[in-house]
Amino acid sequence: MTLESVLVSRDWQEISVLECILGSLHIGVAVESDPERASAKLSKSKVDAVIIDRDLRGTESLAASLCSSQSNGDSVPLLLLSGSPGRHDLPATGATFFFEKPISVEQAVRTLSAARNMMLTGRLRYYRQTLAIPVSLTFGARTKWSVQLTNVSRGGIGVRTRRPIDISGPIKVRFSLPGMKGSVQAKGELAWTDDAGNAGIRFVEIPEHLGRNMQLWLEKQYFAHLHNPATTCS
Repeated sequence: MTLESVLVSRDWQEISVLECILGSLHIGVAVESDPERASAKLSKSKVDAVIIDRDLRGTESLAASLCSSQSNGDSVPLLLLSGSPGRHDLPATGATFFFEKPISVEQAVRTLSAARNMMLTGRLRYYRQTLAIPVSLTFGARTKWSVQLTNVSRGGIGVRTRRPIDISGPIKVRFSLPGMKGSVQAKGELAWTDDAGNAGIRFVEIPEHLGRNMQLWLEKQYFAHLHNPATTCS
């Protein structure tokens, strides 16, 4: 699964440069020349970033809407703005990144590379790695279950048991991830369960170094198919 972006522009030079660089960074790009259609698309589709050409008439409301959503803490795409040197309002728009036209390859690579890191962080916040390994659950005074882990994320794990879980209170979780040194030991709580024995456990306490190692492990799994970008745009 690649990162995805929407580019709202009619400037073919800008589109050409950005399409090339976004492709080299393994970021898919959908070009939309009409701000209203772009707004409709964004309301129905999840993307990681929106790049708006502020020289295109009609983009003011789209940019303002996205910037307002960001300032309110809503879940919206990373926002980048471009414009001619006369657009002195770019720094004050509230956009995460901005750059002036004509866009140079060097400037765009630097800006979009920084944006890509933020996009990856956003993706990993919700990413779950599927795998089947044993996990030990301890709750109460001595009760211990050996169950199967089905997926893991930064925030918790999914498990499958032979019988439905009916647990209240803290749960001690222990499991080992393939290729990661040492075992993961954390405290959690039951987030959800069903009658088939599937359940989700939310982490409530995990040592800082283990949390960091888990994040690095998840990043490695998620981006194993990506390579270091090499830009050949001109």
